[in-house]
Amino acid sequence: MSSDNQWSADEDEGIEGFMTVVCYGFYKLKYRRDQKMSIRLIHVRVAAQGFVVGAVTLGVLYCMYKDYIRP
Repeated sequence: MSSDNQWSADEDEGIEGFMTVVCYGFYKLKYRRDQKMSIRLIHVRVAAQGFVVGAVTLGVLYCMYKDYIRP
């Protein structure tokens, strides 16, 4: 029973790293008293949007590299 969809440890490490960053962000959000919560949430939203744009850009560049440069 062979399959092309092999498990790799990198996927779990990426998820653990992401969860660590999210938990740290929530901790800092809760204990930061010198800034209004609405301002902090705007900053978090902008950071999340930047991360998504960066991830999509890297994914597109990787697919273009895989399809056109290294066929």
